[in-house]
Amino acid sequence: MMNTTSTAFLRTTAAACAMLAGMGAAVAHVTLRPGGVTVGSDYDAAFRVGHACEGAKATTGLAVRLPKGFILSDAQARKGWKLDVQKAGDGEVRWTAEKPENALPGSERAEFVLRGKVPATPGTLWFKVLQTCDTGVADWAEVPASGNSTAGLKSPAAKLNVVAQGVATVDVRDGWVRQSVPGQSGTGAFMKLTSPTGAKLVSISTPAAGVAEVHEMKMEGDTMKMRELAGGLDLPAGQTVELKPGGYHVMMMDLKGALAKGATVPMTLKFEDAKGAKTSLDVTLPVGTPEGADAAGAAHQHKH
Repeated sequence: MMNTTSTAFLRTTAAACAMLAGMGAAVAHVTLRPGGVTVGSDYDAAFRVGHACEGAKATTGLAVRLPKGFILSDAQARKGWKLDVQKAGDGEVRWTAEKPENALPGSERAEFVLRGKVPATPGTLWFKVLQTCDTGVADWAEVPASGNSTAGLKSPAAKLNVVAQGVATVDVRDGWVRQSVPGQSGTGAFMKLTSPTGAKLVSISTPAAGVAEVHEMKMEGDTMKMRELAGGLDLPAGQTVELKPGGYHVMMMDLKGALAKGATVPMTLKFEDAKGAKTSLDVTLPVGTPEGADAAGAAHQHKH
């Protein structure tokens, strides 16, 4: 059974969870599915279209300009759409609705899929996408001047992280650690995890705590109980699993010092896939409080 302090912890951090849940981008860009890809691998690039161009009612065309180093092998046709593949230069794949009634309504979501092989060296691939609509166009082609963060870009290109062997392809978002005070022995870390191919989170380590474990909190009768997931946390392929107050979370124990608001916590997440292959991912999570959770919106991932 949880003590009074733990119960208060749940109640106060629930507000933070609700706030973070509403922190998605105001505009849904044309993007790829969450998660990266291992160097030299075949990759199904599924471009997600969730809205028409500004002021338009439907998407009538999509043209994907292939980045240098990506070797196209195939593109998936769509019923009622013309498919054109140009391999000159870096290459381009274009889908065009054959009739107005075949266009993609702005209220519907769809994926346009092509397949190819990624480079044998780690890095970021930027797929520039021209979206044509019944009225106007949207050119998703902005690339950051440095780094690979799309924060602040109005029309970002679709991003794909190509990672080295041994580095997890799991996408980590909305990560944060709850602030602690001097003398406090434990706190929680929260995030959203998406594995593109399926994996299991098997362990966590951080220099900020002597022990870090994946725990689950759930009601059993009228009692809230917490237990360690000794077998790890399953991440089904393509599904986002949220670690949040009152549910799955990272329990950090034997803290090495107080975690002040505005600080950051390095953390290594270790994963295992269905074949037993082990990978890891280094992330840095911001420290926040329920009242200031908006300052703890995303985990910074270090992919080497």
